[in-house]
Amino acid sequence: MFTIHKVQRTIAGKEFILETGKIGRQAHGAVTVQCGETIILATAVMADPREGVDFFPLSVDYREKYSAAGKFPGGFIKREGRPSQKETLTARMIDRPIRPLFPDGFFNEVQVLITVFSFDQQHDPDILGMIGASAALAISKIPFQGPLGACRVSRVNGQFVINPTHPERDQSDFNLVLAGRREAMNMIEVDAREAKEEVVTEAIALGQTVITQVCDMIDELAAKCGVQKESPEIETDADGSITEMIRSKIGGKLRQAYQITLKADRQKAVKEIKQALMEEIFPEKSETEPLCSPGLFTRLVEKVEEETVRTLILEGKRPDGRSFDQLRPITCEVGLLPRSHGSALFTRGETQALVSVTLGTGRDEQIVDGLLEEYGQKFMLHYSFPPSSVGEVKPIRGPGRREIGHGALAEKALEQVRPDETEFPYTIKIASDITESNGSSSMASICGGCLAMMDAGVPIKRPVAGISIGLVTAPGKHVLLTDIVGDEDHFGDMDFKIAGTTEGITAIQLDIKSQGLDYAIMKEAVYRARDARMEILRIMATALDKPRSTMSPYAPRIVIIKIDPEYIGKIIGPGGSMVKGIQEQTKSVIEIEEDGTIMISSTGGSEGHLTAKSIIENMTTPPQVGRVYENARVVTVKEFGAFVEMTPGVEGLCHISELSDGYIKSVDEVCKVGDHISVKLIAIDDQGRFKLSRKAVLLGDKAEGSESNQDSDASRKGQGHGQGGRPRRDEKNRSGHRPPNKPRV
Repeated sequence: MFTIHKVQRTIAGKEFILETGKIGRQAHGAVTVQCGETIILATAVMADPREGVDFFPLSVDYREKYSAAGKFPGGFIKREGRPSQKETLTARMIDRPIRPLFPDGFFNEVQVLITVFSFDQQHDPDILGMIGASAALAISKIPFQGPLGACRVSRVNGQFVINPTHPERDQSDFNLVLAGRREAMNMIEVDAREAKEEVVTEAIALGQTVITQVCDMIDELAAKCGVQKESPEIETDADGSITEMIRSKIGGKLRQAYQITLKADRQKAVKEIKQALMEEIFPEKSETEPLCSPGLFTRLVEKVEEETVRTLILEGKRPDGRSFDQLRPITCEVGLLPRSHGSALFTRGETQALVSVTLGTGRDEQIVDGLLEEYGQKFMLHYSFPPSSVGEVKPIRGPGRREIGHGALAEKALEQVRPDETEFPYTIKIASDITESNGSSSMASICGGCLAMMDAGVPIKRPVAGISIGLVTAPGKHVLLTDIVGDEDHFGDMDFKIAGTTEGITAIQLDIKSQGLDYAIMKEAVYRARDARMEILRIMATALDKPRSTMSPYAPRIVIIKIDPEYIGKIIGPGGSMVKGIQEQTKSVIEIEEDGTIMISSTGGSEGHLTAKSIIENMTTPPQVGRVYENARVVTVKEFGAFVEMTPGVEGLCHISELSDGYIKSVDEVCKVGDHISVKLIAIDDQGRFKLSRKAVLLGDKAEGSESNQDSDASRKGQGHGQGGRPRRDEKNRSGHRPPNKPRV
């Protein structure tokens, strides 16, 4: 009953297999896509039309089964739950290029599901998911105007690699995901380490040749299946008479309204015009038959509205009165949130982002679990878009797909310039709260995030700025729009977001509302964005041109040291007692890695991290004459001096004559048990006992603390029995001594 169809091709050196008719046969379209040992299943199903629906209800979901990689989900619950951030971003990446490829007025609900069933740790399933979604729609009865191909292009050691493996991607400095049809591109995503515009355009041209091969492969599978597409019943204005009537009644009024500069005033005027027309055509009490359904009439009004806005733009009249390449007014302010570790307010026209930076330690990193090996994420950007930013009232819930997607784009753009962990070991969290929006809020998050990072003292490589380029086309004509506002985004043909530094591009996201973008126009937009980016960076530099040299007093202080791993047990102590004691004593946090790397941090402006560092270094370094031991604890006080714990478990004697740079009658004048003092090791006798001097520290290493002088000084006082120091003795064996120059572990 069911025939299995398979298409197999080698594309850019990798074998791809499309198969249908074996799995998921009750779906309207079901295709498995395989590359290597990575296998995904994509299904597409269309529901019957519903009454009253006046939009296209397309949903795309992408899920990764842990079993695909032979893993169990982390945590207490062992069943996959809500989608991860990666799954959400991949679903958006598949949704965006296929959405424009459905007929206007098609309102049947369509659901596309992509499930990863096998993952070989080499071939990323996201590209297979995009190909599978297009193939499932292509072989179904759903009126999809595809096919759509997809590929990834990375640059490894200066050479482009098509659909790289994960190890190759880890070595790359440029990553492009491209989706489109044979003749045009529909979606672009880029993250790069300051790539030149020429590199970006060259990679896109290369990717377009691969997309053609993928489209051929999907067409071959569709031809084998021989499925007939359904022609949806779409209510239309067949003779155009209703559209012409609408145009004659409100076309001129809309033209005037869309030349109002302020967004709120413009929206109010447009709303009143449309509402008055609806009341005229569809009065509450009417005995005459309406011209058409309210749904169709609303769509036709929007069509006239779109025509009006696009015509004005093509005439050189943008909604806010700017020229095609003109930026909106920009203001920048930094350091306005006193308790944040860094903050900035970036305002561009009627779009505003309040951005804060929080610095943390390794314990604050985000643990990411998925098909790949679990890892810690030390750089993150969270984007929030409250309804108040556009003057609306909506329930507040968790972050939606749009917020996650915008945050990920801004995060990619800024992560490329963050310092290396060895230089700046902090976990960085950026929070961008959109307080006002009229387009390009994600780009405002990039600009504000960059300023907030510099305000926090993060030594970024170079400042980053973002800009959105729009497009309006007409037969034989097109115009590019720099720094688009909301209406230009809504009624235009594209939203081309590009972020970068003075040296190159760090992130790109292209969304197309038409059937695709011509390569020449794309190339023109990339260079238009470069000019705008340079101007924005110049404006940002007037607020703060480089990272601050000092950090907020409320930010944690971190120091990293490296020790011999054999000392880890000594530092941790039985049951963690030693490291806990050091943390309590110094009010610091100590994180120890298996390779001997130790991260020590303290907060509240304290120097506890430096004290803890000194203690650990002393514990892991054999005592040396001339070394100063800071914050050493007095453990015993005698008439002739004080026994001081230089490092945990190691004690020395600080003779009364070495306790002060002046005369004292009693040890109690300087210290008592439990006090912490700084001492210098001035001698080690032939029995391995340590002789300490506080006076040498006070005099700045000018004390004459030779071993012979100490011996004679002790003899004059008749206290020879107390000479020198001793290792801390065990309670059960009070005669035990540590061998010379070897710390006890």
